[in-house]
Amino acid sequence: QVQLAESGGGLVQAGGSLQLTCAASGTTCLIDALGWYRRAPGKERELVAVSFFRGSTNYGDSVKGRFTISRDNARNTVYLQMDSLKPEDTAVYYCYARGYPFDHWGQGTQVTVSS
Repeated sequence: QVQLAESGGGLVQAGGSLQLTCAASGTTCLIDALGWYRRAPGKERELVAVSFFRGSTNYGDSVKGRFTISRDNARNTVYLQMDSLKPEDTAVYYCYARGYPFDHWGQGTQVTVSS
């Protein structure tokens, strides 16, 4: 089993920054990517950013150029630096681990951006 512990959500004004952290524990040898998805009220879940252990990253179109994902391999931890935040970034952010035989999800952390 893999457990994901998220931290770093909160309330910030538009234009501000936040950093989210997700630490994976347990059978981490079974995962090959860590990242973040989000779900805003009334909307479907969407990709924010994913860091693959082989080195590549993917970003959702709406966050490219503003958000940066990074990873500490020794700590099995992934960080999401969110800059130039907009009210439309308000959502619950979920840590995601792509694993075998199935994926894993964190509990979610609320990010609210006020205008």
